[in-house]
Amino acid sequence: MRGLLDEVAIVTGGGGGMGRAIGLRFAAEGAVVGVFDRDAGTADATVREIEKAGGAAHAVEVDLTDYAAVSAAVTAFEEEVGPTSVLVNNVGWDRFLPFLETTPELWDQLVGVNLFAHLNVLHRVLPGMKERKRGKVVMLASDAGRVGGSREAVYSACKGAMIALGKALAREHAREGICVNSVCPGPTHTPLLESVKDEPNGEQLYEALRRAIPFRRFGDPADIAGIVVFLCSDEASYITGQSISVSGGLTMHG
Repeated sequence: MRGLLDEVAIVTGGGGGMGRAIGLRFAAEGAVVGVFDRDAGTADATVREIEKAGGAAHAVEVDLTDYAAVSAAVTAFEEEVGPTSVLVNNVGWDRFLPFLETTPELWDQLVGVNLFAHLNVLHRVLPGMKERKRGKVVMLASDAGRVGGSREAVYSACKGAMIALGKALAREHAREGICVNSVCPGPTHTPLLESVKDEPNGEQLYEALRRAIPFRRFGDPADIAGIVVFLCSDEASYITGQSISVSGGLTMHG
């Protein structure tokens, strides 16, 4: 991809799953990667994997739901590495339960990770992009935010909000050379997807979901990384405000 060499990219939730795959792909394209994650061990593991492949990365342990902690972490990272030119809002979490079996305490946790964490990082990173009149932002939403997801009502609501947030920011910042897009993965092999099996009737749900995908397989984190890196490259400098599904054909929009 053109235009990623020596760029500084923050990937939230970069310690594992899709975040790790995205970080590895950015590093392979020559970007310096900030692996922002509340789990220092997994963040360090991603950095070691990137460095083993010849890339450059820095682990940043931070609770992304804490605005003050995010602000301090971004400041320290940029002082060490340089200004952020790419932001991938990837962190996410869910519990698979019917809405009426959830609680307000669970709502707070889900909204904190799946919406407020993204607001926190955006609010801290966007001013620098605006001042420099350049930047790329990708929101890792979900097809659950486009079509709804059974047993994940609050998660779906948050992902729908992420898509709308991305479109609003794309409009606000287009004149400043900042592109904001959303990527909406379908079911993808991550610890979150595997946790479906632990729920009542989870094995049957897992298999039914796999069979519903036209490709008859779940996505791989690497399937997601490619489109994210493309949207952050010079190849996509005239693309903003879009939401793109990567679901093996499970959802088709047009």
